[in-house]
Amino acid sequence: MLKNWLAVLSFCLLSSAHAQGLPDFTDLAEKHGAEVVNISVTQSVHNNGPVGGFPGMEGDEQMQEFFKRFGIPLMPGMPGQGGGPQPDYKSQSLGSGFIISSDGYVLTNAHVINEADEVIVKLADKREFKAKIIGADKRTDVALLKIDATGLPKVMIGDSAKLKVGEWVAAIGSPFGLENTMTAGIVSAKGRALPQENFVPFIQTDVAINPGNSGGPLFNLAGEVVGINSQIYSRSGGSMGLSFAIPIDVAIDVSNQLKANGKITRGWLGIAIQEITKELAESFSMKNTNGALVAGVERNGPADKGGLEAGDVITKFDGKAIGVSADLPRVVGATKPGKIAAVEILRKGSAKTLNIGVGEMPSDGSESAAPNTKPNGKAEANKIGLTLKELTVQQKKKLNGKNGLLVVESVGAAAQAGIRRGDVILGLNNNESQSVEQFNKQINGVAAGKTVAVLVQRGEATLYVPIKVSK
Repeated sequence: MLKNWLAVLSFCLLSSAHAQGLPDFTDLAEKHGAEVVNISVTQSVHNNGPVGGFPGMEGDEQMQEFFKRFGIPLMPGMPGQGGGPQPDYKSQSLGSGFIISSDGYVLTNAHVINEADEVIVKLADKREFKAKIIGADKRTDVALLKIDATGLPKVMIGDSAKLKVGEWVAAIGSPFGLENTMTAGIVSAKGRALPQENFVPFIQTDVAINPGNSGGPLFNLAGEVVGINSQIYSRSGGSMGLSFAIPIDVAIDVSNQLKANGKITRGWLGIAIQEITKELAESFSMKNTNGALVAGVERNGPADKGGLEAGDVITKFDGKAIGVSADLPRVVGATKPGKIAAVEILRKGSAKTLNIGVGEMPSDGSESAAPNTKPNGKAEANKIGLTLKELTVQQKKKLNGKNGLLVVESVGAAAQAGIRRGDVILGLNNNESQSVEQFNKQINGVAAGKTVAVLVQRGEATLYVPIKVSK
């Protein structure tokens, strides 16, 4: 009997300890729910889709099954139905946002209001306002809106730099249009670099974020906003415990620039960079993988004028250490254009310091420089499986006069490394590729088992590809 009582007492004590360790989010919800808004966006959609389907939508059978399950009759023009070409129509989507000033400034995601004809902001008290888009920055996915209202409840801005992995956080937003929904979790990681997202050190959480949460705030337990919920990783379209938020310090900096100038000004070097893998470090005779590898330098850009070359490894920029390649775009972007920055590099194993005048990042959009032709003529594959051809004068013009070798065929080690027909070989390790003969001679001089770094251009991107030379 005593043993049973002890067991019960232990269980109660353990339960009490667990209960004391769990946070209470009720105060946060009550005090800060009114600071979060629902955003409704209307867009004009030009229907260029196939007859009998929604624009850009595939999988008619699944859509028919969806409508059947929910008892929705199939109408002409719905998936699987006839009816001829469909007219243009208005599309509506939902997102979230939050009030950052009592006179009506609202932060949200740029993708929420992208190409919007009309943006409606709905407050927690059910009032609705037509919003003006002050500006949007696609690179950080931050947008600033303004509604004609005063005396609004505004959020407290926190310090995302003080966030700790394992700390409790909560999101309030409108998932699937369900307004003022709160979900909670912990910070899973900080400083995440995502593909094509070089300017944001994302906060990763396991907070349930779903469609409609985009643009909503991420709160800490003090009720301060520490991030904007922006992306999720999902195979189903719903939450899988991998959510990403833009740190609030990044968002506020962007919003201040948008408010003042209507646009964002960033520092720019005019280079393409990539991560340094163990194999690339070996090919460049480096002791570690620290730094950002310069894979390409834009002709007459700031880096080119400052003496930076493809194959250089940037280890420090303007006094800030570059641990991984993702660090560099953020550091350069935060540098004021016109500033002369000291850039510490490794070049062919030797340390150097260059003084480079930082330029202003141009707007999005540039033409592809790599040719996409299928050349005729046969040649033998070299030691790593590449059959190459020298570029024509016209093709060189597309590369701003650079020398390069067109990949006619890729097999063996080169194909396994990802090089394919139509790519342009710009160099081998730190040497420019002047001719097929020179390139093949360099490859033949590499001992079997060694790794070489082949500089490849595909479209607008340049990349060093490590290839191990076989016997």
